Amino acid sequence: MADNTPTTPVPPPAADAGADASAAKKSNPEKDEAKRLKMEKFLAKQKAAAEKAQGASSKGDKKAKPDKAPAAAATPESAFVNTTPKGEKKDMSQPMAATYNPKAVEAAWGDWWEKEGFFEPELTADGKIKPEGLFVIAAPPPNITGSLHTGHALAITIEDGLCRWNRMLGKTVLFNNGTDHAGISAQSVVEKQLWKESKQTRHDLGREAFVQKIWSWKDTFHARIDNQVRRLGASHDWKREAFTLSPSLSKAVTEAFCRLHEEGTIYRATRLINWCTELNTALSNLEVENKELSGRTFLNVPGYEANEKFEFGVLISFAYPIENSDAKIIVATTRIETMLGDTAVAIHPLDERYKHLHGKYVIHPFNGRRIPIILDDIAVDMAFGTGAVKMTPAHDFNDYEVGKRHNLEFINILNDNGTLNSNCGEFSGMKRFHARVAVLKALKEKGLYVDTVNNAMTVPTCSKTGDIIEPVMKPQWWVNCKSMAEEALNAVKDGKLTIRPQTSEKEYYRWMENINDWCISRQIWWGHRIPAYFARFEGEEQDFADGQFWVSGRTEEAARQNAEKKFPGKKFTLEQDPDVLDTWFSSGLWPFSIMGWPEETEDFKRFYPTTLLETGWDILFFWIARMVMLGIKMTGQVPFSEVFCHALVRDAQGRKMSKSLGNVIDPIDVIEGISLQALHDKLRVGNLDPREIAKAEQGQKMDFPNGIPECGTDALRFGLSAYSGTGRDINLDILRVDGYRKFCNKLWNATRFALLKLEDGFLPNATAAKSGRESLAERWILNKLNIAAVELNEQLSQRNFMKATDAIYNFWLYELCDVYIEIIKPITEGSDAVAKRSAQDTLYTALEAALRMLHPFMPFLTEELYQRLPRRDGDKIPTIVKSPFPVHNPSYVDPQADIDFELVFSVVRSARSLMSDYGLTKGGQIYIHGSAEIAKLLLSEEDGIATLVKGAKTCKVVTDVSAIPLGCASQTVQEGCNVYLLVKGMVDVDAEVQKIEKKLVKVQKARDDLLKKTQESTYLTKVKAEIREANDAKLKDYEAEIATLTKGMDNFLKLKD
Repeated sequence: MADNTPTTPVPPPAADAGADASAAKKSNPEKDEAKRLKMEKFLAKQKAAAEKAQGASSKGDKKAKPDKAPAAAATPESAFVNTTPKGEKKDMSQPMAATYNPKAVEAAWGDWWEKEGFFEPELTADGKIKPEGLFVIAAPPPNITGSLHTGHALAITIEDGLCRWNRMLGKTVLFNNGTDHAGISAQSVVEKQLWKESKQTRHDLGREAFVQKIWSWKDTFHARIDNQVRRLGASHDWKREAFTLSPSLSKAVTEAFCRLHEEGTIYRATRLINWCTELNTALSNLEVENKELSGRTFLNVPGYEANEKFEFGVLISFAYPIENSDAKIIVATTRIETMLGDTAVAIHPLDERYKHLHGKYVIHPFNGRRIPIILDDIAVDMAFGTGAVKMTPAHDFNDYEVGKRHNLEFINILNDNGTLNSNCGEFSGMKRFHARVAVLKALKEKGLYVDTVNNAMTVPTCSKTGDIIEPVMKPQWWVNCKSMAEEALNAVKDGKLTIRPQTSEKEYYRWMENINDWCISRQIWWGHRIPAYFARFEGEEQDFADGQFWVSGRTEEAARQNAEKKFPGKKFTLEQDPDVLDTWFSSGLWPFSIMGWPEETEDFKRFYPTTLLETGWDILFFWIARMVMLGIKMTGQVPFSEVFCHALVRDAQGRKMSKSLGNVIDPIDVIEGISLQALHDKLRVGNLDPREIAKAEQGQKMDFPNGIPECGTDALRFGLSAYSGTGRDINLDILRVDGYRKFCNKLWNATRFALLKLEDGFLPNATAAKSGRESLAERWILNKLNIAAVELNEQLSQRNFMKATDAIYNFWLYELCDVYIEIIKPITEGSDAVAKRSAQDTLYTALEAALRMLHPFMPFLTEELYQRLPRRDGDKIPTIVKSPFPVHNPSYVDPQADIDFELVFSVVRSARSLMSDYGLTKGGQIYIHGSAEIAKLLLSEEDGIATLVKGAKTCKVVTDVSAIPLGCASQTVQEGCNVYLLVKGMVDVDAEVQKIEKKLVKVQKARDDLLKKTQESTYLTKVKAEIREANDAKLKDYEAEIATLTKGMDNFLKLKD
């Protein structure tokens, strides 16, 4: 479930998995933890001893001259060893490391959060929802068929970010997680494993033993998924973790089926269904993927030799002989083998060509069966082809409807395994696509083949196996969805349910308005066995497919009692249906089954309906629509008030994630980093064909030539959030995520620097209120802090995580780090104690609030840094998880500070521009001349301006222009304000002029050469338009560069005057 790009590595042998699980049950957690700590201390001692020995060796052996090692092989960074006991708070008394290490930062916090119960929903003293409100997410349960991928990481990032944000807003928050049993996918993987290990099938083991084998396998991969989820920082209430096959959720499934069956919404009927011969089970329409072919195509089919390919994308015409006549009627088909099940030829009643054939028959060439020629103005288009259409109602969805209208015979030609059955005469026992070749050959031999032409067509395939889907007649259990779909539509129309983005809402409407009945039975063993029983009457012949002989029951005894009421006086035995329910049926109950439904538990009363359902748009119909329908039907309430459909994660080239392309990424590999060879090795753990492995390796070399760098969880989460705007796809570039690792390092260094500026023993004010003594820079940063907080809250409310991350990123990087921390350096190093204390207080306020704003995206780094900050008097909040999220603070609003500080920025930009123009990188002497009003404003910012203008030595504000020395270059900032830079005596004018002249000659030559080409007589006729456009753009660039260089040379020459 919720599986955008499923990864299904072959698990270890089930016997070993079972042994591991058994051993795990017998292990003592306290002893295990003691062993871990003992081993880590041992490793730390070994490492220290090795470093000491290395140091002693280098001191003692002064004469030895080892070979020079390359720079890259210099002393490696010490490997981090986590010595924090599991569940204990990390020791923060040690000095901050010089650089950010994600492995060290992320260690221990998750275990501490979980042990302290910070993720459990917080209630009032009397057990009620807090007055601030309620926020509940029932997390989409990932399939247990393998490991999580970046699509899951995106979902967890968004969901957890929203939960952390709402928790910090003071609400009662429940983030309830779990896993899905993934019926078909899980059984398929274990069946392949069983065959690979012992050449046995599930039937060789028997149902009970095979199901037990899947349980053992599930335990192994469930633990693996839980570890990935924890590493991603998900703030789940782990005590409530659910599994769709657990006793409580299974009870909910049984209850839902029985209720719906008893009222007639679930019924049994023999209908045409999608059959996967590879899995030997029925599939719903949503589990079928359509492959579009433009024409003749040869395809491999699962279950056949790798070198066998079969023809698709063609229309084959052949002739049926008319009974008692030499005449023939020509029909066409894309699946020639299905003619073995033909039971009619349809013509249009108004088609003059065939008036003489009304009421006639054709003769089947292989079995002599009389096939009626029927009249149908719905199925037949006189203008298409020959105007005659063959009908195979047991193997085609359109023909099925015709067959019902005309009461045709339904002849099944297929066995469940895809071979032809006894109805097929000489072709019986053949595989279906071998029969395709054989039937065509036989028609040619009989002189009935007409021709083959290209034909664009859609080939239905199984989304799990890639097998070609066959429509076949089977008795199945169905859900009548019409009335439930109407209720689900009304929920959106009435505003009870909001679906974002709007494109997803439109798709929801379209699907609900055209909904079909849902086939919910699957012919597999892993899943919820259908609680329906066939009452076999003693001494009577009955049809197993006939729904009238079936009863349901919450237990077999309850079913017996229902049968006795339904069939009074009859002697019978009960036989439970061997099939299981579609996985999506149990998943459709997820939001309320995890709360204890059908019981009226405290959790159900408190936390249902939930608040938000967040998932990928690709399972809008698989899951979301069904949850809405079943939620309203079973509980009378919409299961959530909002649906948010996130984008699908693709690779950097925009390709869909696929194991065969080698671009499926395990989030742990992004968190920890992985070499290219290790990525290659992981391909061999799964079920990929050797040819697919070679292709996947090439894809990995292209996408990750140097492997994947260690990014850490926080950078991965922030990167995924930054990609999440309103689009339907995310082209994930790992290098961008690595860029956010550098952002993490910037935050680390900024906080480390800020703590130095706060100094030891610094105690922040009791509140974050302004003192009234704040400088312009302080007023400006507090105003910017408030703007960022307002924008961040707004964008999170709108679920625009791209803009939300922009808001906090820009505040941290471009306002707090690049400006405020820089501009207060002279103040914190100066002698004005009052100004220094004020700057420190504001620095603390901005830094601490910025960490809290960042926490939903970067939980580990923000907790680590938050714990290192001194606390305000009376602040007893133990963790950033429970700290209040910054919201609008009217007292910080200061638009005048923004206006005034913009002037400071303009001065800084002009000064930087002048220094760049004259090639000065240090020792710059800046003078600012302005009116009395401007000078008053800028006077207090002299040192700050000098700090922000990198390379400036001094900055002096004057009101008298005569105070500015001769030999200065100038630039106007605005009316009444000019910036001057002393350049005379600071630069070698002749040398600078020579440099510019050389460059100018080079650019002018390039310009002239290109201009000459454009003036050739054949230029307009022989040179492509796009190249001419590019050349025009180059010429403009050359002219601009020439103008800039000329101006620069003039500036230097003026200094000689």
